[in-house]
Amino acid sequence: MKKLVEDWLFMAEMDIQTCERLITDEYLLTNIIAFHCQQAIEKYLKAYLIENNVSLLKTHDLIKLNNMVKGIADFGIDEKKLMHINEVYTETRYPGEIGLLPDGFPTEEEAREFLEYAQKVKTIIRTALQGSDTAEI
Repeated sequence: MKKLVEDWLFMAEMDIQTCERLITDEYLLTNIIAFHCQQAIEKYLKAYLIENNVSLLKTHDLIKLNNMVKGIADFGIDEKKLMHINEVYTETRYPGEIGLLPDGFPTEEEAREFLEYAQKVKTIIRTALQGSDTAEI
């Protein structure tokens, strides 16, 4: 595995660990959890692309990145879920907007679903990078 891929995976894992710790807090920061879930998925997809010698676009769009991944292997990633998680990324990162959905803060249920899905993407990409592209989520 390329060093750069390992770096992307490490950073994605930091996002996942942030979410796992925040999800247990008494005061649930759903917007921060949602944002880091989006970031983790983005980094996992980019790691896979880099390992497969695909030049990255300067994008945070999970749908675009997943379409690029599908050019190599289709893992059956649920694009409806990706679109929902994709909504929490903001280009501007103004205070009060980070990690918000169009209707405001994600619910606790949405935050938990985002984390569960980010963990599934983690598993599928790590499995694929180890040489098996048969897993699906």
